Amino acid sequence: NSMKRFLFVTLLIVLALTACAPKAAEPAASVLKVGDKTYTPDALKALGESQATFKDVTYVGVPMTTLLKDACIDPSAVTIVKAVASDGFTVNYESALFSREDTLVAYARVDGPLGEDEGSFRMVLPDQEGKLNPRMLVEIIAIP
Repeated sequence: NSMKRFLFVTLLIVLALTACAPKAAEPAASVLKVGDKTYTPDALKALGESQATFKDVTYVGVPMTTLLKDACIDPSAVTIVKAVASDGFTVNYESALFSREDTLVAYARVDGPLGEDEGSFRMVLPDQEGKLNPRMLVEIIAIP
């Protein structure tokens, strides 16, 4: 009988602690942080539409320089652009790469949305190796 009481009290304590535990953060709505601004796919779409192809897939997005300017960052004052993925993976691009007209922050494929494994945003640098085209992009950091 005392064992049942002990288990019952333990169960009540566990339930109480579980109810009071902080809830897991809801996944942020699909946003990309650039400087002090955040962008949704629709906000990027409003900046215009360019296309670039990587590994036989044509992506739709915004040129990096257009995005930087919209975020009040002067691309000519930037030495490195760091792309940060949701899993912590980062890639640094020097000016020769990030200032190309076909370097895009993609928000869609020409034939529909980005793939589920790509997240809401991805970098697209045609003719560059895969690691320079990270998926699940969450932040762009401009380094002077």
